[in-house]
Amino acid sequence: MRALYSLILYLMTPLVVLRLLWRGLRARGYWERWPERFGWPARPARPGAVWIHAVSVGEAQAAAPMIRALRERHPQLPILVTTTTPTGAARVVALFGDRVEHRYAPYDLPGVVRRYLGRVEPRLLVVMETELWPNLFHHCHQRGVPVVVANARLSVRSARGYARIGHFTRRVLADVSLIAAQGRADAARFHALGADEGRLRVTGTIKFDARVPPSLHEQAEVTRRELGVDRPVWIAASTHEGEEAAVLEAFERVLETVPDALLVLVPRHPERFARVEQLARQRFVTVTRSSGEPCAAETRVYLGDTMGELPMLFAAADLAFVGGSLVEVGGHNVLEPAAVGVPVLFGPHMHNFAQVSQQLLEAGGARRVADREALAEWVVLWLQDANARHAAGERGAHMVAANRGALEALLGLLDGVLAGEGERPVAGG
Repeated sequence: MRALYSLILYLMTPLVVLRLLWRGLRARGYWERWPERFGWPARPARPGAVWIHAVSVGEAQAAAPMIRALRERHPQLPILVTTTTPTGAARVVALFGDRVEHRYAPYDLPGVVRRYLGRVEPRLLVVMETELWPNLFHHCHQRGVPVVVANARLSVRSARGYARIGHFTRRVLADVSLIAAQGRADAARFHALGADEGRLRVTGTIKFDARVPPSLHEQAEVTRRELGVDRPVWIAASTHEGEEAAVLEAFERVLETVPDALLVLVPRHPERFARVEQLARQRFVTVTRSSGEPCAAETRVYLGDTMGELPMLFAAADLAFVGGSLVEVGGHNVLEPAAVGVPVLFGPHMHNFAQVSQQLLEAGGARRVADREALAEWVVLWLQDANARHAAGERGAHMVAANRGALEALLGLLDGVLAGEGERPVAGG
């Protein structure tokens, strides 16, 4: 099965190259550093590094507390962080500068993986969330490099897909040294797919452990003064294709009741900034953050078209809608706004964050909306009722604080692996 998988990937390689060229038309970063993706890093990483793979911005942000803690615990240990997207690469550089090494991850082709491992020589591979790479895991296992899937989540939909190739999935999971699952349901799904129960641990999600620096609130206060201290502000963040139109239609309804409201709109992918700006300008007076133009009284939409500022924009808003949830993407991280005391709205499609979104709902820090009409209703309700809004925000912040501790549990497991326990089954589950 792995040979067939590899053959299919080799046959698809020309399409992969064409996709890189096409994506580079919108984001030039996709045209850079191609050799790394094919197993030839321009500079070999320091041997014996902990290799942490984070696909893009969200995973890099989630991995940040773990990376900082590893650097504090093991200051002499080199850390290599790989991503697959230029935005993920930019986020790693923004977070850590040259304190960690960054490379693009190799494509999961046997020759590419062998070449990459030969040049990187990692001591440990930590893969964030749910990235199962058959050839990479196999060749790490062959070289005695432990593989840890950290902050692991597995939705019902993904588990159903892996189950269709159950024998192959079991073989892939057999090469994994340890799976640190976000929740018991995730662990149960991994076990049902064939993961050794002795190598499964439930640690919770480390996204609860992301600390809010004091400077974030200071920056948010400055931004709020720029947006308007006395006007109601809501943010729609991490939105996707088709979702912005629904949000803008909902905003039209909001303005009927709250005429001075301001919408901060932050698309998920930077290559879509210009298109979303055009869409917003068709309906409303729009200002982009990157332009530096003042947000005047007549401004209705403030487009967040910069990178790395979303946590601050959340903290500057009165309430947040988290995107990828009105369309069938599966949602995004609802804990970022909750952690800064901002009440959260999200749509019906939250299967990528099913557990934490349900926890936030049960705590009273969020509401699920079925469609744009319901979104408009809840935005109006919370913008008009400061007491209800603040109470929901406080409940969400308390829920996040109460669930911290996953990072320490994960670090304890990684310390065990680094001490040489990675290839032995880990008790618990």
